[in-house]
Amino acid sequence: MTATVPIGEFSRLTYLTIKTLRHYHEIALLEPVSVDPDSGYRYYSTEQVDQAHLIKRLRELNMALPQIKAVMAAPDQAARDTAIRAHLERMEAELVRTRDVVASLRALLLPSAAIDIEYRSVASYPALAMRAEVAREDCDVWCEHSYGTMYGQLAAANLAPAGPGGATYATEFFEYDRGEVVTFVPIEDRHRDRFDPESMLDLPARRFAIAVHAGPFTEFDRTYGALGSHVAEHDSALAEPVREIYLVGPGDAEPEDYRTEVCWPIGRL
Repeated sequence: MTATVPIGEFSRLTYLTIKTLRHYHEIALLEPVSVDPDSGYRYYSTEQVDQAHLIKRLRELNMALPQIKAVMAAPDQAARDTAIRAHLERMEAELVRTRDVVASLRALLLPSAAIDIEYRSVASYPALAMRAEVAREDCDVWCEHSYGTMYGQLAAANLAPAGPGGATYATEFFEYDRGEVVTFVPIEDRHRDRFDPESMLDLPARRFAIAVHAGPFTEFDRTYGALGSHVAEHDSALAEPVREIYLVGPGDAEPEDYRTEVCWPIGRL
């Protein structure tokens, strides 16, 4: 059995203020079952209590009102549950990101440890490569796709890479959150004829100042900052992308165990 209650009582049943209930009526999110034509007073059904509770919890999860309207308008319970699960997954991902940023911020409060820098001359070498203009927010997905493609090509040719994969990022990638990203996987020179020349890249010989970044990519800015500052203060950097070499990366270990060489080009051999 259901009953009809005035807005004040419905407010008490749902923990939603009268002001909020009026707003939800105005935007057609939660409409009363009837409105007195003379007084304009709103009345709600007790069947709407569960809907109000759902809306309240979705708002507490920071779901935008247009999204909540879409959830409430879902054609059936399964579609509604799917939309809610998708939002929960986004919230969980945001919680992970927040946790990582908090840990990083705590680390910034500690005295900075000295960074170990090695100078190394690297000869030119061939590699399978893929390049694209990539937005920073899409970089992880694109890199996963490109490495999967290149390692798939090697597997199809029954070959192993000649070293760890790497990548370079154009200056625009940092300046505008979008720029050319080149991913590469070294191969032996004697095998280059087995691949499309368009998929090949000869990385030029360079002298680098190199620091090893240990840990997740979320902390890369600190390694870039320390190494780049050292180069600016003690060397002369080339106007070209820094090379990143992924000694231990995704698929090999957990993020806290990643190891990446950050190679700052400082001159020709």
